[in-house]
Amino acid sequence: MSTKRHVLVTGATGQQGGAVAAALLSRGHRVTALTRKPDGEAARRLASAGAEIRAGDLGDAASVRQAAQGVDTMFLMGNSYEAGTEEETRQGIIAADAAKTAGIGHLIYSSVGDADKATGIPHFESKYRVERHIAGLGIPYTISAPVAFMENAVAPWSIAGLRQGVHAFALPPKRAVQLVAVADIGTFVAALAERREHVFGKRFDIAGDELAGEDQARILSQAIGRPIAYQEIPIAAMRQQSEDAALMFEWFDRTGYSADIAALRRDFPEVGWHGFADWARDFDWSVLDRAP
Repeated sequence: MSTKRHVLVTGATGQQGGAVAAALLSRGHRVTALTRKPDGEAARRLASAGAEIRAGDLGDAASVRQAAQGVDTMFLMGNSYEAGTEEETRQGIIAADAAKTAGIGHLIYSSVGDADKATGIPHFESKYRVERHIAGLGIPYTISAPVAFMENAVAPWSIAGLRQGVHAFALPPKRAVQLVAVADIGTFVAALAERREHVFGKRFDIAGDELAGEDQARILSQAIGRPIAYQEIPIAAMRQQSEDAALMFEWFDRTGYSADIAALRRDFPEVGWHGFADWARDFDWSVLDRAP
């Protein structure tokens, strides 16, 4: 086992940050979770799992510095869907500056796959602005850049369709897209914390699988035990909901993520990367039988 780390985890009461906290705790590391809701149910679950809970906000530099006392590593992530892209960038820069002031020895920032490729997608660009700022701070850092989550198949906007036998996505049925399991993001970040100086200054696009929507539907059918059909959502309909999302799906269709899945499996075997079929097999599909 590598040296035990003490990691400040932001977003720890959410999906990705929660996976990071869980992976670190399972590997024997100490976790301090920064949350705006220290008395919330998610924070209580983290505390019962062994994390130390600290109240704070990414936009409040003093609270980040205070939470970072005695910490040697920090996992930083933003949420453009909740905060908006401009605010995500602002908070990310404030928190990164606070990490430098606090003397954090390793800052791990969660961006998004190919954000460094001038995609023009607003919530990719907002994260890349934080990446560039971090790179200029003169502190040890690593960028973890996940692709689309496998869990999007069971997100609130998807689950109703699955109950009706439909897996819907705004791409042609044969257009492949790279995916990653949230649990693998957590384990990968834990691996970065453990490898430390060996990953300083590096950027990793991370994915566990790449497959088309119709193939995802076939796998879901097998895992759930009922027919699931693929349905293409028209880009025009997506654009009515979100211009940001529409631009992203157009980029998926035109270019798409470029993570080197084979190299990730070779270089980070401890992650135990999930393919989409692995993830679907392990998921608790009784959620489909519960009342919405």
